[in-house]
Amino acid sequence: MFNSLEGRTAIVTGGSKGIGRGIAETFAGAGINVVVVARNEADLDATVKALADKPGKVSSVTADVTKPEDCRSAVEAAIERHGGLDIVCANAGIFPSGKLGDLTPEDIEQVLGVNFKGTVFIIQAALQALTDSGHGRVIVTSSITGPVTGYPGWSHYGASKAAQLGFIRTAAMELAPKQITINAVLPGNIVTEGLVEMGQEYMDQMAAAIPAGRLGSVADIGNAALFFATDEAGYITGQTLIVDGGQILPESIEALAEA
Repeated sequence: MFNSLEGRTAIVTGGSKGIGRGIAETFAGAGINVVVVARNEADLDATVKALADKPGKVSSVTADVTKPEDCRSAVEAAIERHGGLDIVCANAGIFPSGKLGDLTPEDIEQVLGVNFKGTVFIIQAALQALTDSGHGRVIVTSSITGPVTGYPGWSHYGASKAAQLGFIRTAAMELAPKQITINAVLPGNIVTEGLVEMGQEYMDQMAAAIPAGRLGSVADIGNAALFFATDEAGYITGQTLIVDGGQILPESIEALAEA
């Protein structure tokens, strides 16, 4: 059995939709007070309303993780509301498509700004609060795309996700003396608004390539993140956990037919 996390406080960036909202729901269901951070106020309001019946208190802060001052304001809000901060889920991310020859400097900066710099900025803003917690936890949402696999049109996205993993390995060494762990979850194809927008044909193709025979749910990622937040995971840091239903395992689509 895991020790209860009831009463602890978490920030979830990019928490108003998709995987972030799934993480927020899982955490609030475990009694964690969750401060959801995103740029769209209407989406934030909808998330807070939808999660109002959970044991943990869910509130929101409108902020842009590419701005360090916004990250500091989000952390200050969490401390003011709940007396401290124990967990940071650096989840905010964007994944616009663009072939390598067409990418502009602005395209590259936008993706790196949100996906990589936004991760660094929210962690920097929370460092003192996580240290004060005595059991600080940082969970980064990376991806199989970039660190493990590739997909045409996502070279800049893949680079940003691989950058997160290079970051956590050194950050883990710096944070360990402060009793803070940092780990990453690498989702495969998870059913979110963004995936649905790519069309049913794409989703069917992806599901057919997964040994588990289905696309993942946001709860699958939320549960993985929750594990990293526990006391029992306190001796795990600088590590990655792939949650993809076995997607990266087959050598080819034909290999699944032999299973």
